[in-house]
Amino acid sequence: MDELLNTVIWDGNTIADLLTLEFLASAVGNVLAALAILFIGFLVGGWVRRRLVSLGGKHAHLDITLFNFLGNVARYIVIGFAFLFVLNTFGVQTTSVVAVIGAAGLAIGLALQGTLSNVAAGVMIVFFRPIKISDFVEVNGQMGTVKDITLNYTELASLSNVQIIIPNSEVWGNTIVNYSTYDTRRAEWTFGVGYGANLKLAEETIRTTILADPRAKPDPAPFIQVNNLGDSSVDFLVRVWCDSSEYFAFQADMKRQVKEALDGAGVDIPFPTRTVVQVQG
Repeated sequence: MDELLNTVIWDGNTIADLLTLEFLASAVGNVLAALAILFIGFLVGGWVRRRLVSLGGKHAHLDITLFNFLGNVARYIVIGFAFLFVLNTFGVQTTSVVAVIGAAGLAIGLALQGTLSNVAAGVMIVFFRPIKISDFVEVNGQMGTVKDITLNYTELASLSNVQIIIPNSEVWGNTIVNYSTYDTRRAEWTFGVGYGANLKLAEETIRTTILADPRAKPDPAPFIQVNNLGDSSVDFLVRVWCDSSEYFAFQADMKRQVKEALDGAGVDIPFPTRTVVQVQG
């Protein structure tokens, strides 16, 4: 039996050598060291994640979604390095392991390049914040209120309260029109009056009607001027500033109120006419 133990060789050592107390102590030491490394790796990874998340929570202008994502990425990176140290403790050549992981990562990246592009665009959106929750925007030809921004897609609610899902790569890669960024907007109308109308009276009627509404801002000063001589009307271009939140209602209300005010003042509002000349042949 002793002769058999001394003749069977594994990894350069006989079975008898492997069963010595020194080998067993070394193996137990390696296992304990590996457990300690993993324990420390998980502790450090969790601490790094918590620090990043708390950093995002301390500043209102930073989006917590981004810092949750970065915190998880940092945690997994720390744990990954801990596993590499464990493998190195047992004598495994980590260079080849890293090469295999890199090749696998490249293959996965190529297979998921569409998804990864959305994630990358999502990181850019939540970091630079061109849009945020509750903004009214127009993105990639779609208009609506921003309801949610994830790392993969942006959700809008249309004017008809229909859900619109836009991949983040199409949000970041297209022109974004954000109607909610500034507190005020300039409303604009064109009102036409007849050629025989009193233009001064028409201008004063338009000005008085619009400025009487509390939503109209006197500063910057309203712009009300004759802008065009049309086929059947003299057109006034009117520009008045208001709060962004009241823009649509203000613009719609003024169309009716100005029309009624012009009617009350006796100012003619023309409509297109066509004269048919019949030639007797």
